[in-house]
Amino acid sequence: MTDYDVIVVGGGTSGMMAAISAAENGAKVAVVEKNKTLGRKLLVTGGGRCNVTNNRDKEEIVAHIPGNGRFLYSAFHQYDNYDIMNFFRSNGVSLKEEDHGRMFPTTDKSRTVLEALIEIMERLAITIYTNAPVDTFVFKEDKVAGLRLQDERELSAKSVILSTGGRAMPRTGSTGDGYKWAKQAGHSLKPLYPTEVPVLSDEPFIQDKTLQGLSLRDIALSVLNKKGKKVIAHQMDMIFTHFGISGPAVLRCSMFVHQTMQRDKTDFVTMTLDALPELTKGELTQRFQSLVKHEGEKSIKNALKGLVPERYLLFAFTRLGIDENTPLKQVPADLQTGLIEFLKDFRFRATGTLPIEKAFVTGGGINTKEVNPKTMESKLMQGLYFSGEILDYNGYTGGYNITGAFITGRVAGMHAAAQALAH
Repeated sequence: MTDYDVIVVGGGTSGMMAAISAAENGAKVAVVEKNKTLGRKLLVTGGGRCNVTNNRDKEEIVAHIPGNGRFLYSAFHQYDNYDIMNFFRSNGVSLKEEDHGRMFPTTDKSRTVLEALIEIMERLAITIYTNAPVDTFVFKEDKVAGLRLQDERELSAKSVILSTGGRAMPRTGSTGDGYKWAKQAGHSLKPLYPTEVPVLSDEPFIQDKTLQGLSLRDIALSVLNKKGKKVIAHQMDMIFTHFGISGPAVLRCSMFVHQTMQRDKTDFVTMTLDALPELTKGELTQRFQSLVKHEGEKSIKNALKGLVPERYLLFAFTRLGIDENTPLKQVPADLQTGLIEFLKDFRFRATGTLPIEKAFVTGGGINTKEVNPKTMESKLMQGLYFSGEILDYNGYTGGYNITGAFITGRVAGMHAAAQALAH
């Protein structure tokens, strides 16, 4: 039996931060990881460049964590995104800011971030067990007492932090192991669902691959509920694929596709695409009138060149039955109106999303009503703490999920150490 003050199960982003935080607060700490190496998911985040956090204020960050972000408020008051930046900079990782406030290491390599974390853990003399899958947790009289590994080694601790991640990206080892140990401790789970994931559509133009591979820049994409009201809208880029749609705007809408289908009890939702969000319908109509007046002799295809990508324009003509060679001024008014409608409000069906294994982020997880938001400790089992994606909160990509992982890890580590050392 090996004794520790704090054991962290899961050596990912949140787990490493939790271990460092506990050790900095004086605890004797071990990290238990089933993979051969630590931080496998961290290495692939931000396209392999590791977007460590986002340079925006608290309110805005929480607003970018649409899945239960409010739960993170009290953690944020103890440690925030600026603390994350200071932590890395003071440990030799220089950072730079890119679009939308995203912070990256100046090396553009996620390995820089991982190596810094591992170096800090070595300096703090944190014991690391790799290739060490957990068999079961040990609880005694409603308190956590430690755990047993599959190779039958037993580790005891006064506090255990569960940081095993969700079910998204299983190739990095996120296979949902932590949920069963949380249930063993009496916790309930909010149903899991994929977020930050491509969206499926069974529309004929998707099945025929008419638009496959076409990217649209800076469009506005919305999800409508069954009453036709907008549930969410995002203005970013997107791409048509062989199964539906993908790209940043789509990933951000994906959890709302899932939730709206559930809420409305339907097997599809309507999405609407505005290809020219910077122009109102009135402004676009005026632009058409001006083109008819000054370039009316040109074919409609040439007159509207550059307004949207040519493939998208030709797709619109086909749908409306417009011949691309017709001179613009000869196109009937109702078809011009139809074209304006299409460019501003093209509606199509989405039938769901790719499965959770293909998602970047897991929605759902440990019910946060059973977790103390100030300390991340279980309300049901003394000495058991949670951090990261295993908890029921989820954010958009752009440094928001990783911010949640670092912050919950930091706070859980701090309080787990304090509790362990108080006994």
